[in-house]
Amino acid sequence: PTAASAPTPSSQPPPRPWLTSYSASIPATIDDRLGGTIVEMFDVSVRRYEKAAAVESFGVQYSYARLGELANAVAAWLQSQGLGRGDQIAVMMPNVAAYLPIVFGALKAGCTVVNVNPLYTARELTHQLRDSGARTIFVLAQFEHTVKAAKAETPVDRVVRVMLGDLLGIKGMVVNYVGGKKTPVKPDGRVDGAFDFAKVIAAGRGKRVMPVSIDENDLAFLQYTGGTTGVSKGAALSHRNILANVAQCTAWFEPVVQSRNDGRQDIMVTALPLYHIFALMACCMFIVKRGGCALLITNPRDIPAFVTTLKTRRFSMISGVNTLYNALLDNPKIGEVDWKQLKVTLSGGMATQRAVAERWYKQTGQPIIEGYGLSETSPGVCFNRADNTKFSGTVGLPWPSTDVSIRGPDGVELPMGSIGELTVKGPQVMGGYWNRPDETAAVTTPDGYFRTGDLALMLPDGEIKIVDRLKEMILVSGFNVYPNEVEDVIARHPKVREAAVVGLPDGHSGEAVHAFVVARDDSLTADELKAFCATELTKYKCPKFVTFRSELPKTNVGKVLRRVLREEMMAKAV
Repeated sequence: PTAASAPTPSSQPPPRPWLTSYSASIPATIDDRLGGTIVEMFDVSVRRYEKAAAVESFGVQYSYARLGELANAVAAWLQSQGLGRGDQIAVMMPNVAAYLPIVFGALKAGCTVVNVNPLYTARELTHQLRDSGARTIFVLAQFEHTVKAAKAETPVDRVVRVMLGDLLGIKGMVVNYVGGKKTPVKPDGRVDGAFDFAKVIAAGRGKRVMPVSIDENDLAFLQYTGGTTGVSKGAALSHRNILANVAQCTAWFEPVVQSRNDGRQDIMVTALPLYHIFALMACCMFIVKRGGCALLITNPRDIPAFVTTLKTRRFSMISGVNTLYNALLDNPKIGEVDWKQLKVTLSGGMATQRAVAERWYKQTGQPIIEGYGLSETSPGVCFNRADNTKFSGTVGLPWPSTDVSIRGPDGVELPMGSIGELTVKGPQVMGGYWNRPDETAAVTTPDGYFRTGDLALMLPDGEIKIVDRLKEMILVSGFNVYPNEVEDVIARHPKVREAAVVGLPDGHSGEAVHAFVVARDDSLTADELKAFCATELTKYKCPKFVTFRSELPKTNVGKVLRRVLREEMMAKAV
């Protein structure tokens, strides 16, 4: 089965005011840079950068030449198992040394990669495996018990157990993943008949990988995401979708990266999980394309250990989200990190707050370059110019070969400066949701634009400002309140560590603004915070209620889960 295709555009795209804001070195389109497959891109990099480090994990590096050999071994083993074009391979692991060889090996065998969050419950895993049809899963041993619990209800008939120390010459390692506790391998969590990854590599090493007839339109990844019904769906991303975004990313950042070139290999601090689309693009595909090294941070929640790594390693790029940068800045030893070689700081996945961006610039001397994207767009849609020196508060300009349009509820394009739903068209946009033509149709306009579900406005220079999620907008007495704006103001209070804002039912105003706050200083009171907000926000935007918490619920990427906070409060009200 294939993903449903988006309708063919029936009208000319609108004018592109953002093109006048491009620097002279950025092309308007990347059409002439497309073609081929991810496998071809990978093989070129393996040959071109064979002696350079490709991956570093726990202080151990391996080269592009070895990465190529390992990927070939994985591909040969998969083929020996009868797997190839049309088969889905699930990969359930954090940032460990085996991740890149498994992903590129699966692609070389002609398979489609299904990235899985290793913190999923058995219920969540069961849905994703059944929906994708994956019959093979590579899983880090610490999470094998989840596979065991789900396996009987899924089509999986082949499990490969990966150890944390595989490819590193290290045995018996455990890592702090959740709740401040080390996560050991559960002896009773082993799947009977599972293959050991080390034996998979040994079986495939030196074997010939049979040529596979794949083209740019074949599916490379199924990236699962929520959507209009709340059911997790697979965004079907082709080789062409991914390569288009690689080309767009390269066109956007390469001129500035090269202008700051010191003659040494670029090293990307890879803290965001590679199973997430942002890290998959920025820290894997983009880095492999240009021959950089992915410095893997397996557990970014261990901030002291993370800072120690930054203190002891040379690096030139880093990608993250607002909460991660905020946590790093709060560590007392962050001032001991040498930032002199940092060229680019990338941010996406959630809104970057001005207070965090200003602290980061003061600490590192480099601005946070914020962008915007989704799983359905491979993911990059917009980014601030890489030569910016100040935080803009926007997500920047649409990338080359990308058209955006701000639409009203009726689907009609709105005038410049109006708030509406951001819609996107470009070579990076998915073909559709896996086996869900109804869901695909629901997010596709008649003229072929993808409906993002995000409220945005376009500035005269073409910059895009994300206002908020369409579904998370708060309606107070008929006035729109956008959580991002309120959160940004609250975060400026010196006694606030982080905050989240949701709308809750209110008998007087329909909905009321409710702020959940993690304080830096226990002396902070709700009245003090409300008074602060009143100096920055009109009355109806100010929090009516303030709840102090020790932490906020987050995804494994670090994105705050407003939905969970709202559901908790609604449950208490019943």
